Amino acid sequence: MHKEARIGYEVTEARKPFYRILYVQVLIGVVLGVLTGHFWPEFGAALKPFGDGFVKLVKMMIAPIVFCTIVSGINSISDSREVGRTLVKSMALFYLLTVLALLAGLMAVLLIQPGAGMHVSVATLDPSVAAKFTKQAAATGFADFMLHIIPHSFFGAFADGEVLPVLLVSILIAFGLSRAGDQGVAVTKAVASFSHVLFVSFGFIMKLAPLGAFGAMAFTVGRYGVRSIGSLGLLILTFYIACSVFVVVVLGTLARLNGFSLWKTIRYFREELLIVLGTSSSEPALPGALRKLEQLGCRKGVSGLVLPMGYSFNLDGSAIYLTLSSIFIAQACDIHLSWGQIAAMLGLMLLTSKGAAGVTGSGFVALVATLTVMPDLPVTAVALLVGIDRFMSEARALTSMISNCVAAITVSLWENACDREVLARELGQSGALQASAGTRIGEATVAEDKSWIATTRSAA
Repeated sequence: MHKEARIGYEVTEARKPFYRILYVQVLIGVVLGVLTGHFWPEFGAALKPFGDGFVKLVKMMIAPIVFCTIVSGINSISDSREVGRTLVKSMALFYLLTVLALLAGLMAVLLIQPGAGMHVSVATLDPSVAAKFTKQAAATGFADFMLHIIPHSFFGAFADGEVLPVLLVSILIAFGLSRAGDQGVAVTKAVASFSHVLFVSFGFIMKLAPLGAFGAMAFTVGRYGVRSIGSLGLLILTFYIACSVFVVVVLGTLARLNGFSLWKTIRYFREELLIVLGTSSSEPALPGALRKLEQLGCRKGVSGLVLPMGYSFNLDGSAIYLTLSSIFIAQACDIHLSWGQIAAMLGLMLLTSKGAAGVTGSGFVALVATLTVMPDLPVTAVALLVGIDRFMSEARALTSMISNCVAAITVSLWENACDREVLARELGQSGALQASAGTRIGEATVAEDKSWIATTRSAA
């Protein structure tokens, strides 16, 4: 980004009243949502359309933004082998983090034992609860998962709005443009221009983030209420402890080994994380996180590929939830699992944690998928978790979001596709100079996009 645009932007942002900064507005929306749902539960539950509407608006923009980001990013890479290296390193890191997340959940539930002493009888559980999710969790095989990535048609990838099919189409088009020569210049310029329009439009949608967070939190507290936690409060506490340990120890160590600060990274993405907290979904944060990774000095061709992949292959919050909930069910139902059975379950979860990607409530669906093929644990026992799952979804989404941002920066550094000076300078900026994703996208990237288009024209 041009220094002039950046400096002008920072001065403008520094003069903003605190109540006009997006993350402050989102935080206020979350607090008001909790209070509304607690004191006026029926009214709070009726506000669900506000949260759902905001998430739908953002999801509408995700597919074209991911497409434009990946196409323009990969097309700017002169060596196509770099894309292959990025994919291999990303997948290796994703699976390593998933294994560590599964182990974090396992250690937490074995140490704290939130289900011990509950003595739940399986015969008293309602089987219809699990039946509602069994159909969604049916396709758990590797072949089914890979075939699901291929869309029914080119435009079907965008119509369904799932990240992986869009990712596949984007990579194919990007390589096609890189081989098309002069015939592809017009398309390349059109994609760059359309990308700028999309991000500016996304900036308008982000102004509704406080309202969306308010509605989502009011619904959660109003519908379920803090009293619904009841005797399962220890399970929720155990899950939050496991997620915190994973973020601080595992992700903190990964960041430190690669020369950047985890805390400063979390602070830099705080607007996106607050939106994730308010909506219980990481999808609304994807477009803003993509742009911020560029501002951190990460090359679009690498970070724009790693982050969307992480949304399907690096669901660490869901991985922690899987092991913790499964062992909790075993403890609550007085079922003893041998270490061999636990090891087999962990291996299965490496697949089911990915197979439910893109499904609403993916963590819960992945749990049902795991128990469906695990004869040792009753799938009907998921009825124990339905009432509190919403209170655990925030931690799932936050953990996965933080992990994906750290992974994107890490892989960019591994590929020498991140300017360390820019990274250190951006992460070192004070909180007052941080921007909302929408404002930054709409006002501070014009010079960058024009420069990129001008470079493409001169190359042609």
